[in-house]
Amino acid sequence: MRPVRDQLSGAVGSSQLPLFYLGTFIAMVVLTPVFGAMVARFPRRRLLGWSYCFFIACLIAFVPAFLAQERIGARELGVVFFVWVSVFNLFVVSLFWSFMADIFDSAQARRTFPLIALGGMAGAVFGPMVTSLLVGLLGVAPLLVVSALMLAAALVLLLRLSTHDAAGRPSHNEGAIGGSLWAGVLELWSRPFLRYMAILMLLGDGIGTLAYALVADYAKSHLATSELRTAFYAHLDLAVNGLGALLQLTATRWLLTRWGAGWGLVLPALVNVVLLAVVMIGGQGSLALAGATVPLVAMMLAVSRGFAYGMTKPACDALYTRVPRETRYKSKNFIETTVWRFGDLVVTSGVSVLGTAGIGVGGMALIGVMVSTVATWVARRAGQSPDLLPDGPAAVPDEPVDPHAR
Repeated sequence: MRPVRDQLSGAVGSSQLPLFYLGTFIAMVVLTPVFGAMVARFPRRRLLGWSYCFFIACLIAFVPAFLAQERIGARELGVVFFVWVSVFNLFVVSLFWSFMADIFDSAQARRTFPLIALGGMAGAVFGPMVTSLLVGLLGVAPLLVVSALMLAAALVLLLRLSTHDAAGRPSHNEGAIGGSLWAGVLELWSRPFLRYMAILMLLGDGIGTLAYALVADYAKSHLATSELRTAFYAHLDLAVNGLGALLQLTATRWLLTRWGAGWGLVLPALVNVVLLAVVMIGGQGSLALAGATVPLVAMMLAVSRGFAYGMTKPACDALYTRVPRETRYKSKNFIETTVWRFGDLVVTSGVSVLGTAGIGVGGMALIGVMVSTVATWVARRAGQSPDLLPDGPAAVPDEPVDPHAR
């Protein structure tokens, strides 16, 4: 679905991204209390089932709209579909990893989350390959039907997993969590770990969104048709997920088990500093790679995303096994949806303002270097936060913890 979405943003360029992200942020603000109410009221199986079925139905409903894309217009369809996919991507993925954190303890998570994420990477590599192969034959709209069928298969597997924990025993966390529907927002002010994660989300997202905006401008100026843009973004996704899979097969699992999940946040932030320094020096230049000419901004997006998915994400989710269950679902979801999209809105608006002021790619990359440097420090603090539960199989996720205890 991401290449289908991104070809729309590539059609209009970065100048329209603030509008896209404003719509997404508003949707997140509206849906956060709705999701909090669902988590508080419904057992886990019903929460998973209703959430996934809603998005499956929406996918099917978008098919006629994409058949009429030329008549509707890329900007109009783009706003609606971009908002929907962004909401889907954040809510469904966040819900999945909250569920994983519900059935694994901290020690298990550090060993297994990179492998589970590797399964996701394998699917993410397969998806862009299928997209680039089929989009020229079938067009864009039929690809959404394929996505809906895959999502339905994923739901069946999740419902089977929901009845047992990681050891195969009947699960004791199946019931509704209860609590306030605004608990995920309010806890942000009482738990140092959540504050660090929210700040890190804003800073890290700033780098990713900056790279995304620069690539959108490249796609607008160099790729004329929706098929070319979809294929370009599919190849970009293939590079991202290939790197992410390589990291999960090699460095990530070793780093998390040997040095702890905190270092899985620090290293990608350091990599971003180096990438942005290269773009700051090279600007709009290109790099010859494997016989192809790759723009530096596309390389920056691919590598930073690869580390985000291949290392940062498993590390974050491993740390969330060390917080209470209500925090794991409500606060984690709030940070990974509403806070994330607020960052998107701020950064894309900032890029638009900087571009209007005559700041080029190099100047924006310099700002990114400074942001990534701060993110490195915040990442280290998050991994050592005093309110995290003990690291290991003895951790009890539902036990209350004094957030100010040291």
